[in-house]
Amino acid sequence: MTTPKQNPMAWKYCGDQIKRWREQAGVTREELCKASSYDYESVRSMEAGRRKPSLQLLTVADELCEARGMLLGAVDYLKPEKFPSYSQGYTDAEVEAIAIHSYEALLIPGLLQTEEYAREQISHSYPPLDDETVEARVASRMQRQEKLRRSPTVMFGFVIYEAAFRALVGDTSIMKRQLEQLLDIGKLRNVTIQVLPANRVAHVALEGPMVVLETPEHELLGYVEGQYAGILSADLSQVSILVQRHGMIRSQALSIEESAAFIRALAEEL
Repeated sequence: MTTPKQNPMAWKYCGDQIKRWREQAGVTREELCKASSYDYESVRSMEAGRRKPSLQLLTVADELCEARGMLLGAVDYLKPEKFPSYSQGYTDAEVEAIAIHSYEALLIPGLLQTEEYAREQISHSYPPLDDETVEARVASRMQRQEKLRRSPTVMFGFVIYEAAFRALVGDTSIMKRQLEQLLDIGKLRNVTIQVLPANRVAHVALEGPMVVLETPEHELLGYVEGQYAGILSADLSQVSILVQRHGMIRSQALSIEESAAFIRALAEEL
């Protein structure tokens, strides 16, 4: 996961611009502190790019230094990243994909998560993310889910290891609503959801999650993700391995009907 310093170069450039405009206008840092209601160390940290320059500071500095909107123009570049930087190649490919087949070992896939499940997961990232980044990431995850019902239809195949259903994300009420959402989404004609039970797990399933995407040009892409890195590959030999492994995992999973019954039983227990 990325830390709150998700875009340090933008912070540094913006902070440097504040300092340059301030010095050019003959405004001292102390004067900027007083006008913006920030202490000296906060303003110095924002000018140095160690802390994200705030909208409040940019607004005050723009007016105080007579920058005529030049400083406020930086606001869009300071918005938090919607996705961890290492996954942006995948999220771009996901937008265009015409078929997505995934296996998830420990969490409900992001495309299937309720908003409260997603917020619970994202807000407990470590190192912690700031509130603005959490909200941006949750909103982006919810936006991705529009693809499930988009026209033209995209095919989705999800295989989820039993551990993801047993892991308590938030409280039991959050998990119950999450399981109920899986049952609802599973009714879509273009979506299949299968459970891989712990008592019949294929060994390759223990090596982590994977996604195989098909592009509009019918090219296959493979994606694997770890703690703080993600790899999107178009290499035929690597994608072939993922396709074979996903096929093995899927063959060990419960049928669509059995999976729905499994999820329904778990929901009723909560």
